[in-house]
Amino acid sequence: MQDQTAVTVFEMNNQTDVTEFIFLGFSNHPKLQGLFFLIFLVIYLTTLLGNILIIMAARVSLALHTPMYYFLSNLSFLDICYTSTTVPVMLVNFFRERKTISYEGCLSQIFFLVTCASTECLLLAAMAYDRYVAICHPLQYPVLMSVKVCVCLVTGSWLCGLVNSMTHTVLTVTLTLCGPNQISHFLCDIPLLLKLSCSDTSVNESVLHAASATIGLSPCLFTAVSYILIISTILRISSAQGRSKAFSTCASHLTVVVVFYGMANFNYDRPSEGYSLDMDILVSVLFCVMTPMLNPIIYSLRNKEVKGALRKLVEGYMFTGNFKA
Repeated sequence: MQDQTAVTVFEMNNQTDVTEFIFLGFSNHPKLQGLFFLIFLVIYLTTLLGNILIIMAARVSLALHTPMYYFLSNLSFLDICYTSTTVPVMLVNFFRERKTISYEGCLSQIFFLVTCASTECLLLAAMAYDRYVAICHPLQYPVLMSVKVCVCLVTGSWLCGLVNSMTHTVLTVTLTLCGPNQISHFLCDIPLLLKLSCSDTSVNESVLHAASATIGLSPCLFTAVSYILIISTILRISSAQGRSKAFSTCASHLTVVVVFYGMANFNYDRPSEGYSLDMDILVSVLFCVMTPMLNPIIYSLRNKEVKGALRKLVEGYMFTGNFKA
């Protein structure tokens, strides 16, 4: 009886002592902290610059005042939010011997990470629908992709992402966390906190699986079906020039979709065992840090309209200080 009481007291102390978490990511390379800092600082600044330029180009260039670039500017804003949720904390921690984050900070990071990831899934599906209508039903495009429809699609994506994130965050708050307070990563994520819980996590896991199916898998399948129909329509175009022009309008988005879902699948669906901490970190860096940087690069390299708008934007501010669309 005394032993049971002692265990109970010990567990209660552990439950109330978790006020911060210690990140173990990158901690096994103490001599490389300065190099890591420089690498991720360059990546972060490149991400900010690339996505800000996309947003500015979409606003000031009349040629980019179309639904596709309205969605793209929202995607760029989303990528800025996504990478800003994790990278600044990581950069600060490179100078700390103990890489920590407060309990409240961890919950905030989870909230914004889940919001951005969920919204991006839905926004990419909305962009796929835009490309489907543009190629498969071009005569109905002005009606089916009106300003009102575009705003509703973007607003709906953000609202669904926020609701999903709020649900997971509230459920995470209800977890009873027992030490150790060490997270084998450089960020907070729901599965990582579930491993630290000494309370029943069945509800959290059920909601997580349901959300993965509805907000993760469903938009992916919708996007896949959209592109099957798009490719089918393109192949029926008689001229090679027409097929090339039609495919070029959706090549950038298709590349972004493949990169996003490919990285997401590798990050979340790989086996839980058999991977070292360094491999876990590398995979998460590719998904959480590299993907937001690659999106504006992909659209800039493969899209003549974006390249032209960016060129005019940069030249205008460099030489005249005044941009004219």
